[in-house]
Amino acid sequence: MSTIVQTTAAAPSAKRAPNRAWRKLRANKGALVGLAVILFFTAIAALAPLLPIPDPVATSWSAIRKAPSAAHWLGTDDLGRDILSRMIWGAQASLMAGIFSVAIAVAIGVPFGLISGYYGGWIDQIISRITEAFLAMPFLITAIALAAFLGPSLTNAMIAIGLSATPVFVRLTRGQVLAVKTEDYVEGARSIGLRHTSIIMRYILPNVFAPILVQATLTIATAIIAEASLSFLGLGQQAPSPSWGSMLNVAKNYLEQAPWMAMWPGTAIFLVVIGFNLLGDGMRDALDPREA
Repeated sequence: MSTIVQTTAAAPSAKRAPNRAWRKLRANKGALVGLAVILFFTAIAALAPLLPIPDPVATSWSAIRKAPSAAHWLGTDDLGRDILSRMIWGAQASLMAGIFSVAIAVAIGVPFGLISGYYGGWIDQIISRITEAFLAMPFLITAIALAAFLGPSLTNAMIAIGLSATPVFVRLTRGQVLAVKTEDYVEGARSIGLRHTSIIMRYILPNVFAPILVQATLTIATAIIAEASLSFLGLGQQAPSPSWGSMLNVAKNYLEQAPWMAMWPGTAIFLVVIGFNLLGDGMRDALDPREA
């Protein structure tokens, strides 16, 4: 009877939690700025096919390395291609790489973290040792090695980044599960004979979801930097398709003659990464149950 009363009393609180988190997020100006930046770049990336901009791969020998003007708002590159157009289409590659690579990491890392933390024993030992081995290697070095092994392409770069980020989510999920699985409501679920799968999905996963969501938001920023790095090295988006990283690779040869070639993609990477970090920090504060 006490369990029923406790569950009923907790229900309104659970319903109020999202509203409370949203109010706290709205009160965080930094998080709102980050969200606005992300929405802006997401919108221009999604609307790229509909915008009245030049073909991002069309060359013009009469417009090579032209400074920003009314004809080309952000200037042109070494082949006379419009930088604004390439920036907008390059946003698709960077945002897609960040989101999909983190989705891969979450899809692999969270289930293994749940299994490791919940069951413990030899399963936990094996998963933990493998995770620690990967965590001992620098994230970007692992991503570069995997991308080189898989071959240069945006898809392979996303897979490489996702696999490299997976150990972080395994460790985070495992730690959260270890803290949650000893709670009274989990013990009560075991005592009435619920299956382990039901306990994990109904009682454990919802209570470890918040920190995973925060970590995913912050990791998207890291993944965008990683994609730009791989494209800079020729292991990501392949020419002539635009990518902010590959644009920086070309621009490094013309820093004195055409500094705008490096300025715009560098600024875009900076703004998007700052945006995801600000949003992630705001979500961490908003979803923290210890904060009033």
